[in-house]
Amino acid sequence: QMFSNNDEAVINKKLPKELLLRIFSFLDVVTLCRCAQVSRAWNVLALDGSNWQRIDLFDFQRDIEGRVVENISKRCGGFLRKLSLRGCLGVGDNALRTFAQNCRNIEVLNLNGCTKITDATCTSLSKFCSKLRHLDLASCTSITNLSLKALSEGCPLLEQLVISWCDQVTKDGIQALVRGCGGLKALSLKGCTQLEDEALKYIGAHCPELVTLNLQTCLQITDEGLITICRGCHKLQSLCASGCSNITDAILSALGQNCPRLRILEVARCSQLTDVGFTTLARNCHELEKMDLEECVQITDSTLIQLSIHCPRLQVLSLSHCELITDDGIRHLGNGACAHDRLEVIELDNCPLITDASLEHLKSCHSLERIELYDCQQITRAGIKRLRTHLPNIRVHAYFAPVTPPPSVGGSRQRFCRCCIIL
Repeated sequence: QMFSNNDEAVINKKLPKELLLRIFSFLDVVTLCRCAQVSRAWNVLALDGSNWQRIDLFDFQRDIEGRVVENISKRCGGFLRKLSLRGCLGVGDNALRTFAQNCRNIEVLNLNGCTKITDATCTSLSKFCSKLRHLDLASCTSITNLSLKALSEGCPLLEQLVISWCDQVTKDGIQALVRGCGGLKALSLKGCTQLEDEALKYIGAHCPELVTLNLQTCLQITDEGLITICRGCHKLQSLCASGCSNITDAILSALGQNCPRLRILEVARCSQLTDVGFTTLARNCHELEKMDLEECVQITDSTLIQLSIHCPRLQVLSLSHCELITDDGIRHLGNGACAHDRLEVIELDNCPLITDASLEHLKSCHSLERIELYDCQQITRAGIKRLRTHLPNIRVHAYFAPVTPPPSVGGSRQRFCRCCIIL
């Protein structure tokens, strides 16, 4: 038998059940399951639905079968508010239908990577879970426009939706979604490669509360669609358009003119962006905290000068592969409003004009936690050592390529091979 005959331990006699139940409410899934095996009394208390309002199975067990989700849903019922099944590959539509029927008060549901589910799951959620606010369907590649139509009809309170890598979704699905879920605040469309500017026009017209938008690798997006977003979503604080290589400075101007609250901008690999656009952006978006400008190959020190003057909250800046950046740009950044108390991360990989002088300019950035210097061939170990005397806790990621072949007698130009010696 699982439990002994003498089930009335001293703790059960001394503490009222209400207090024990309160104590159990602070335990995680694994600990609750262990407590449930201690005694009959603890089994009843540990498995009480009130203790299972928030469940994350990701760190517990990812190879669970659908029946486990069904059992959890029956035990929790209306108590359950938040459930994460991230990476649970064995959970399918049938289990989630049972879940939806039993847990009608669910508000946050993470199904990221549950590749078995189809549109049938969203139909069930639409039918039974009208209080749903946050839904993550990333990498659920069987999801189509039918799912978005169902969510629009049955989940009007939806605020956050992630459908990254659901590459069957088109503008028709986005149109259906935003008509019923106009309160969307965060939308991730990363890797939805069929989306065109028309989809963004629907978002701009119907989602005035939008704060976060991820369009990474949506290759068909152009200025036309994103300008509509800027004009319709004035509360926008975070935009990722990395890999959207068709966009130009017109986007940066539109953001500057319409989205003054912008805090995060990721435009890596957008090689048409220039200093002109970033100047307009910096002069209007003073709350910028994180900028990913990797492979924005046309920008120069002029962009850094504008950021140093107008963006005092800047914390993270990636300039990797921006080959025109020089020590002078870093000097302005190191003397800028963000330098002393804000700047935490700066990435300078593959910036060939950067030398040890840049490290000298950064030594007064007391909040600096990490600097990336891969393939910066004019950076030396001595320069890094001097930086660490001022910032002893900084993490420096760099390598130094050995000279090959050895210098000849004639003093020919040094050549660097790709054999990395990790610093």
